[in-house]
Amino acid sequence: MNILGGFAFVMFCVFGGFLIAGGNLLPILVALPFELLIIGGAAAGALVMSNSVADCKRMLRAVGDAIRGSQYQEQDYIDLCALLYRLLRVSQTKGMLGLEVHIERPGDSAIFNSYPKLMQDPVSVALICDYLRMVNMSADDPFQIEEMMARELRKIRTERLRPANILSTTADALPALGIVAAVLGVIKTMTAINESPAVLGAMLGSALVGTFLGVLLSYGLVGPVAERIRKMVEDETEYYEVIRAVIVAHLQGLVPQVAVEVGRKTVPTPFMPSFEALEATLMGYRDAETGMRSAYIGGGGATPSRESAAA
Repeated sequence: MNILGGFAFVMFCVFGGFLIAGGNLLPILVALPFELLIIGGAAAGALVMSNSVADCKRMLRAVGDAIRGSQYQEQDYIDLCALLYRLLRVSQTKGMLGLEVHIERPGDSAIFNSYPKLMQDPVSVALICDYLRMVNMSADDPFQIEEMMARELRKIRTERLRPANILSTTADALPALGIVAAVLGVIKTMTAINESPAVLGAMLGSALVGTFLGVLLSYGLVGPVAERIRKMVEDETEYYEVIRAVIVAHLQGLVPQVAVEVGRKTVPTPFMPSFEALEATLMGYRDAETGMRSAYIGGGGATPSRESAAA
C-alpha cells in the first residue's frame, strides 16, 4: 500500500502547489484524456512490442505484488528456520530414509504442512526438497552444493527482475513520449495561427500538458514502482539465501541448531529474529520430541511411526 499512498502524496503536492501558486486546473483537466491516450497508448504499445506475452503478464503480477507489499516478515523467517531445523533433526535422528518421507511428498508431510504460508511458495519448497534430495543421493560436497544453489538463485533473481527492467525502460521512454504529445499539440496550434492570442495561449497550454504528463508519470509513478519491484525481488532472494546457508552449514558438519543459527545471521537486518525468539521456537520442538521419546520409553509401547516422530 506504500505505492498508492506515495502516489497520492505526489499528486497532492504537485497539483496542490500548482493551485496555491494561482494555477488553473481546468486546461490540464480538459487536455488530460487526450494526452493520456497518446502517451499511455504509445507506452503500452511499445511495451508489448518489446516483450513477450508471458513477460507482460509477469509484469502485471509484479505490479500487484508491489502494491500489496513485501510478503516476507520476521515470522516468515522464523518459520523457515524452524522448518529447516525440523527436517535436519529428522535427518540426524532417523537418517536419510526418514527424511525421504518429507522431501519426496511435501504435500503429505506433517512438517511441511505445519507452515501453510511457506507451502504456498513453490520456489522455497522446491529448493529445500531438491537440494536435500541431492544430499540424500550422496551429493554432499558443501562447495559444489553451494555453487549450484548460487547459480540457481542468480537465475531466479534474473527472471524476477524482468518486470522491474520492463518498467524502468518504460519510465525512461515516457518523457520522450510526452514530448511527442506536446509536438502534436504545437502542430495543432500552428494550424490555428490566425486565431486570437487568448485562443493560441490556451492551445499552447494544452500542448505543454503532454510534456508535463510524460515527466510526471515517469518520475512520479512508473519509475518508483519499478524500483519497488526490484527491492522486493532482492528481499525474496535474501529469503532463499537463508535456505542455502542452512543446507550448506549442515553439509559442513554443523548440528541442526548451529546450522539454523547460521541461516538466521543471513536474514536481512530489518527482519532478522533475535536469537532468543528463534531459540524459543526451536526449544518447543525439542521439548515435544523429548516428551514423545520419554513417553515411549516409560510406556513400553510400540515404536512411534516415522511420520509422527519426525513431526
